[in-house]
Amino acid sequence: MSIQGRIGRTGGTKIKRALGVQAALEWAFRVEQAQLELPSPKEVTEEGFGFGLEYVLLQRAMLGCKVDGGQYKMGSYTHPDAEVIAATVAGMPDGLGGIRMAIQVAELARAGMTPDSMPGVVPRCVPMETKNNQHGERATTIVVGTERVKTRGKWRTVEVLACPVTWRPHPNQIASARRGYEDWWQALDWVRDGLLAGGMLLEVEVTTAMPKVQPWLASSRK
Repeated sequence: MSIQGRIGRTGGTKIKRALGVQAALEWAFRVEQAQLELPSPKEVTEEGFGFGLEYVLLQRAMLGCKVDGGQYKMGSYTHPDAEVIAATVAGMPDGLGGIRMAIQVAELARAGMTPDSMPGVVPRCVPMETKNNQHGERATTIVVGTERVKTRGKWRTVEVLACPVTWRPHPNQIASARRGYEDWWQALDWVRDGLLAGGMLLEVEVTTAMPKVQPWLASSRK
């Protein structure tokens, strides 16, 4: 059954559906439209690590409803398991990016996207500017100096031309994208561990499955 559907039940017996943490996040935020309710600054622990599972437990107590009864949020039903997943994300510790990372995880899940780690991308040395003429596309050159040369018995002053180049994409850009992916992966790992340890999901079973740790390495081996 696709994550696009609600978790079903047969003959009154709940069927727990196994989902990897990324699929569980997409189900909670994209399908169930769970909202990320972030704690106010005064509610954050003195160590600055958010609520963690304590906050999730509080959210579960506030729900106070069975799956059949439902809770209405902004006029629509949101599955309690989706609320627990959203509450777990909201407790993202500062060491993993805190509120900023919680928002990123939720928005990527809502869009059904994975951060771009630029797999298979390598920097290439290219002209900074090009221009087109009757001979096709040519690199733009600049004058960097002059030289005296002797041609046909006469001394002449000629311009020394150079073609400014750059790296595209720049190595720093690639490195930044991959650091961002690794930060997101670590955040998902934390969410997965929290959901597994909490044991508060009623109809979803989060598995140990995770996205690739460094997908650009797998791409480079092809």
